[in-house]
Amino acid sequence: MIIVHHLNNSRSQRVLWLLEELGLPYEIAHHQRDPKTMLAPPSLKAVHPLGKSPVVVDGDHVIAETGAIVEYLVEKAGGRLRPAAGSPERLAWTYWLHYAEGSAMPPLLLKLIFMTLPQRAPGLMKPLVRGIANQAMKGFVDPQLKTHFDYWESVLAQVPWFAGQDFSAADIMMSFPLEAGAQRGDVRAGRPRIASFLETIHARPAYRAALEKGGPYAFAD
Repeated sequence: MIIVHHLNNSRSQRVLWLLEELGLPYEIAHHQRDPKTMLAPPSLKAVHPLGKSPVVVDGDHVIAETGAIVEYLVEKAGGRLRPAAGSPERLAWTYWLHYAEGSAMPPLLLKLIFMTLPQRAPGLMKPLVRGIANQAMKGFVDPQLKTHFDYWESVLAQVPWFAGQDFSAADIMMSFPLEAGAQRGDVRAGRPRIASFLETIHARPAYRAALEKGGPYAFAD
């Protein structure tokens, strides 16, 4: 039985969604963030040395990193939600699988850090830290995010899904950057195709089923 070590409000929600789409049976081991630090609990380190989620355990296999998990589960399901080998769509599929975490998420993570940094600064330092954080966002992070957001919109203007004409695991992988972009920046503003993409995936029965099983997930708005 596949066991998903799932952290609330995290990237691991994508893994639950993928499993629902693939129709693979699984169980969830729930882990809750520390309410003060918002970090993963120590219990995850008992599963994987990095102590992060998602982690999937399947028999003797312990798989971390969402992209690796996606590839493993798609292969286990016989290649469902993956374009044919050698096709242009397969190349795009592989690209988006790696792009989602390799290029899209770093500026979104920086945005989160700079948004929350002033709240964690000592009282007298808050104005200074806020000023530095605002300058960093205005001068670097926000322009980077705009470049990525506009890129996504341009791709979805050409094809309905990231890897082409058909829904695939690449769209599940890209869901978190788009959802984080909606939460940390106005990714939908002036980008109707991104708005439509988010509305469409949030309405999928498998997505809704994963939400019910996974618990609170603030990115589904």
